[in-house]
Amino acid sequence: MLIETDVTVVGAGPVGLVLAAELALAGATVQVLERLTEPAAAMKAMGINVPTAEALDRRGLLPAAEQVQRETLERMGSFGRPGDSRFTGHFAGMVLDADLVDWADPDLAAHDAVAGARMVPQRELEALLADHVARLGVPVHRGVEVTALDDTGDGVLVGTTAGAVRTGWLVGCDGGHSAVRRLAGIEFPGTDPEFTGYLAVADIADPEKLADGWTWTPQGAYRYGPQPGRVVTVEFDGGPADRSAPVTLAELQASLRRISGIDVTLTALRGTATRWSDNARQAATYRSGRVLLAGDAAHVHSPFGGQGLNLGVGDAMNLGWKLGAVVAGWAPEGLLDTYDAERRPLGAWVLDWTRAQVGVLRGDAKSAALRQVVADLLSTRDGTTYAVKQLSGVTQRIDLPGGHPLVGRHVPDLWLADGSRLADHGHAGGFLLLDRTPDRAFTRLAAPWTGRVTSVPDDFATPAGVLVRPDGVVAWASDSSDADGLEAALQHWAGVVAVRIGR
Repeated sequence: MLIETDVTVVGAGPVGLVLAAELALAGATVQVLERLTEPAAAMKAMGINVPTAEALDRRGLLPAAEQVQRETLERMGSFGRPGDSRFTGHFAGMVLDADLVDWADPDLAAHDAVAGARMVPQRELEALLADHVARLGVPVHRGVEVTALDDTGDGVLVGTTAGAVRTGWLVGCDGGHSAVRRLAGIEFPGTDPEFTGYLAVADIADPEKLADGWTWTPQGAYRYGPQPGRVVTVEFDGGPADRSAPVTLAELQASLRRISGIDVTLTALRGTATRWSDNARQAATYRSGRVLLAGDAAHVHSPFGGQGLNLGVGDAMNLGWKLGAVVAGWAPEGLLDTYDAERRPLGAWVLDWTRAQVGVLRGDAKSAALRQVVADLLSTRDGTTYAVKQLSGVTQRIDLPGGHPLVGRHVPDLWLADGSRLADHGHAGGFLLLDRTPDRAFTRLAAPWTGRVTSVPDDFATPAGVLVRPDGVVAWASDSSDADGLEAALQHWAGVVAVRIGR
């Protein structure tokens, strides 16, 4: 039965589940509505980036994610590299060689604690998050489709196939064809698709005819492997007529034959195949009154580089604590404006990153020449390291006030004298304040925010103090006992408090 809640999240994929969990941790009442009666069986993203893995880490989900990676690598044979758990990814099908990466690069080395939780396929991630949400007591209503909405200014009246329900806020995490976005009248500008892609695992009568890895042809590109039967095709045909139609065995075989020029025979599909394209669009706004968008509802693009899932989880982490703060009453609605301001530039970058890969995938001679230039760059240590840093998300930065190099970045691995990490103290959500001053000056200054800010004392080291938002972004940092800027950062992000306690 649908209930009146502070927030209703539409979509029970990873983005919607992360958002629901963050809202629950912030004290909001929340429910999730999902059109599908069961989790989607189609193959999707095969791994997560560093910010996503660190989001799981901060909420105590790292051990479960590491177990998923062990099982995934065992199933896939570590991408043909026994014992190698480094997940590097690819650029336009050009696999990035882990042996060429400078793993000592400061940006990469600062985020090494989650290296054992990067190969987490979307289906397993969704199951992990569903358990997390269930433990937090958030109801997920499946088989419920949103059919209407009315933003009344003080809430949203939502029409659904299970009846009408009133909610304080409505967030669409319901994918590229978002009903919430459409019903809210939010424009979705961008570029049209050029190709149709397929992803499937199939029984193949003559797999020896196919080359391992990625192969490019004038018709497009295909990949066979790394596990037996896994096939990806990219065919520049102007895009699919109907992305939602079930993928048939004959359709997949025909595409593979056209691209490869090989008379290969597929005998059966294992599981549900996926059809996709390079349609690239970004919502004109991520917020319209009391209706907000996150994940694919806010932006779509080709899946090259595995950016979509991670971009959406980042949206959910950013929005969750902010909307929770507004619901709790200690932050003004204006805080929600920072959601669009902070996430839109990253979304635009991801769209262009995927468009660039489409540019070097085309079958024409100019694209082939460009692909060779890019391949040469990616065969170097600097080139591969650059690409891996971009794909992994370790270089992401939000433009925030403050001169310290950590401000605006995701907090790095910070080990404490007792053997724990700062992330271990963030399982309940909220702000974290690392205090390494001898007299705990930072903790005393932040005392009025007790309940929103958890102070974590430690022996002196550099940095001496770090204020971390609930989404893992550093809001303030200092290399000394100087607290300059800390109070302003607390007031800006953790809310103004009425009573000041002696400093």
